[in-house]
Amino acid sequence: MHIELDNIVVVNNTDESRFEVQVDEHTAVIDYYRRGNNIVFTHTGVPDLLGGQGLAGTMAKTALEYAKAEGLKVVPQCPFVRAYIRRHAEYQQLVSEEFGDL
Repeated sequence: MHIELDNIVVVNNTDESRFEVQVDEHTAVIDYYRRGNNIVFTHTGVPDLLGGQGLAGTMAKTALEYAKAEGLKVVPQCPFVRAYIRRHAEYQQLVSEEFGDL
């Protein structure tokens, strides 16, 4: 299944504590929870059918922009979000000191 990333809408589903994208009957997610002034990203999940097209990166960017806009520090427990931050220096200042080195 081909995805047009320009048409993707990432939603912050606060009831489920996750950023999500719905494509047909498939849902991709980045799970999180809030702890004080931190947002802890715990898991990124993209259905196999949607994988390899940049969907997770689009969700990560949206989630990190949300953290930045809200003045939150990021705890990237999720390996994908941690790797995304390593590759995108503009988000490295968001990482909570309690997390340590990326």
